[in-house]
Amino acid sequence: MLRLNNIEVIYHNVILVLKGVSLEVAPGKIVSLLGGNGAGKTTTLKAISGLLKTEVGEVTDGSIEFEGERIDRKNPEEIVKLGIVQVMEGRRLFEHLTVEENLRASAYVTGNGARLKRDLELVYQYFPRLKDLRSNIAGYLSGGEQQMLVIGSSLMIHPKVVLLDEPSLGLGPRLVHEIFEIVRKINIEEKTSMLLVEQNVKAALSIAEYGYVMENGRVVLDGPVEKLRDNEDIKEFYLGLSQVGEKKSYREVKHYRRRKRWLA
Repeated sequence: MLRLNNIEVIYHNVILVLKGVSLEVAPGKIVSLLGGNGAGKTTTLKAISGLLKTEVGEVTDGSIEFEGERIDRKNPEEIVKLGIVQVMEGRRLFEHLTVEENLRASAYVTGNGARLKRDLELVYQYFPRLKDLRSNIAGYLSGGEQQMLVIGSSLMIHPKVVLLDEPSLGLGPRLVHEIFEIVRKINIEEKTSMLLVEQNVKAALSIAEYGYVMENGRVVLDGPVEKLRDNEDIKEFYLGLSQVGEKKSYREVKHYRRRKRWLA
């Protein structure tokens, strides 16, 4: 459904951020993109959604295909109309509008106004809290409520693929669990594919079926989540500290493992 073929991304014609990234998202699946800060996860999402162009970035090599059509040369508004929606990190919304006004604004992005009432009820079905708050100003919602609103706004566009960027950011464990359960439910019931960028590895792997691990602009490991959960190198990488308290990279962990096996 969605395929990245060995893409490279450069900012300001000089800063190489992605260095040959390839990944796939199959229809109706949740795929997780894991990695530390600066790994290139958000840049990958922006390359797909076309938002790189707003930040003087561009795909300079490789290609991005959606349902067999190349999209890396399209503008963001064209990509949205194809059914790809990015839910930005940091809960981007219209803070001065009400909850329902935010949802209505999203519906008109793709001209779905005729189905507005039905779509609102669908969002409220997944997020009952938003129905109670529909007349409240969005800027005064809690972090969890705002996260529900931005995900709900994406549903108003009838997406085929949702690009979720750090939905757990700044939220407590209970809210993270609640939101991830709703995301899983949307995926199952609406058959919506998801590409999930997340640093909360446990939460991400609890709902994803396949995962990619990124470091320094490259994919260094991928596989079914069952294998990633049991991978000792991944466990050590995401614990983040060596015995002397220094941050390790995945590459360093792999080198350490290979050296230890060789010495044995």
